[in-house]
Amino acid sequence: MRIATSTIYAQGVGRISQQQTDLLHTQQMIATGRRILTPGDDPVGAAAVLEMTQSMNVNEQNGTNASIAKNNLQAEESHLTDVTTLIQDAQEIVVHAGNGTLTDADRKSMATELEGRYQALLGIANVTDQSGQHLFAGFKGATVPFAEMSPGNVAYNGDQGQRQIRISANNMVAISDSGADVFQRIKNGNGVFVTNAGVANTGTGIVSPGSVKDISKWKDPANSKNFTINFDVSATIPPVTTYDIVDNASGLSLLTGAPPAGGGPYPRTFSDGGTISLKTQSPPDTNPVPFDYGADLSIGGTPATGDSFTIKPSTNEDLFTTLSNVISALKTESPLASRAAVTQNNLNTSLSNLSNALDNVLTVRAAVGGRLKEVDSVQNTRMDLTIQYKAAISNLQDVDYTKSISDMTLQQMHLEAAQKSFSKTQSLTLFNYIGG
Repeated sequence: MRIATSTIYAQGVGRISQQQTDLLHTQQMIATGRRILTPGDDPVGAAAVLEMTQSMNVNEQNGTNASIAKNNLQAEESHLTDVTTLIQDAQEIVVHAGNGTLTDADRKSMATELEGRYQALLGIANVTDQSGQHLFAGFKGATVPFAEMSPGNVAYNGDQGQRQIRISANNMVAISDSGADVFQRIKNGNGVFVTNAGVANTGTGIVSPGSVKDISKWKDPANSKNFTINFDVSATIPPVTTYDIVDNASGLSLLTGAPPAGGGPYPRTFSDGGTISLKTQSPPDTNPVPFDYGADLSIGGTPATGDSFTIKPSTNEDLFTTLSNVISALKTESPLASRAAVTQNNLNTSLSNLSNALDNVLTVRAAVGGRLKEVDSVQNTRMDLTIQYKAAISNLQDVDYTKSISDMTLQQMHLEAAQKSFSKTQSLTLFNYIGG
């Protein structure tokens, strides 16, 4: 069979070219460390690598988000720690201010110290995170959340939201808090009701915050939660102090069930520091409808005739108002015993409110701490997932150096053989054949 010279040349060159291509491909695999250089090398494997690479990139972005979340939460926790310290300092000042040996000048000095705490609190409430967003503005991070309209009157310009960021496929974490939750939604008094001394009191009675012993009884529909305790001191020797409890909603005496008398003596006898119970005591109570609202309080000192103390449901009192009230109380001169009692009642009320504020801040701090733990946990899981992705991608696309080097050696040998074979073939001619 005759084979054209052109065919011999074409086939020889084609074989050499293919061997060179195969060798170059193997060299590229070894140089890059990858088995899959183009999708055509392994379509299924290339698709799997692409999918896992995309998943790994999303995982890495979640890691970046988690770092942002951690920085924000650590900053918030630090600022809340500062608020905690500030409140505790204020509590110490208020307790010290109750010392009867202090002068009005001493208390005014304490008021000045608290004014510094007040301004520091305002600064913390308006703090920003690393991106310039206000930590305590809710969703309105670009808005300065707290603005002082007048001393003690601070308006909140943020909203009730919490900015969130995704830290994993299934986890969104809040990276801020509403300033209303931190600084404003704080119940005054004992958290259920608040006690106050009448502004016109002339005696030395000092009322406790009171307490609820049974919340289910306090929630009795018959309980208006709004009472006034009125006092009378007899002209006898020794004088006898009595009191009545008036339901402000009905205008009737809780103790008699009738409209309150214009003056004393009242049904119950008062004892200094004794318990005043919002529960029927028969005798001396004569109300035909017994009551038990599961709460009590105490009043120390010596109330005067006409003195009164109120019980009302707790309402929200922001921390700025509480500090401002303390400052005002400390600035008020109290040369008379009755005036001193008013100051002490105000300080006691403020101390209760500061305690509630502290509890509230600690609750928010605990929530922030919980979110930090969540971020750390997700970060650990994410890092493990990154390792798994990299291992899977490596198994799919990384070159087997031992096999590839062996293949390259074999391909070099094939190329050299093809080149020698072609060299000998192209030198053959009919004259060589005849001459042979």
